[in-house]
Amino acid sequence: MGDAQRPREPVSSDPLLLTPEEAAEVLRVGRTTIYALMKAGELHAVHIGRSCRISHAELERYVHRLEAPRAPRRTRATTDQRQLFELGPESPDAA
Repeated sequence: MGDAQRPREPVSSDPLLLTPEEAAEVLRVGRTTIYALMKAGELHAVHIGRSCRISHAELERYVHRLEAPRAPRRTRATTDQRQLFELGPESPDAA
């Protein structure tokens, strides 16, 4: 049986790529939020010509990243050392 006679696999009815509007609908956010996430590098889009599309896998990756436990943020130590050098009333240099 040649390639031309082989039965074809059915094509999925789910689109591989979504428009930003469709992606917004899936995530239940606004279209502007999708564009902001793309600009911030949080969502990676595929460009076909001038069209911008987002894959289902990319949306799932983004959501899983949101669900992942975050490492505790390290607080920055203060560099304010004034309190180390404050002179009290009993200090010989205070006057």
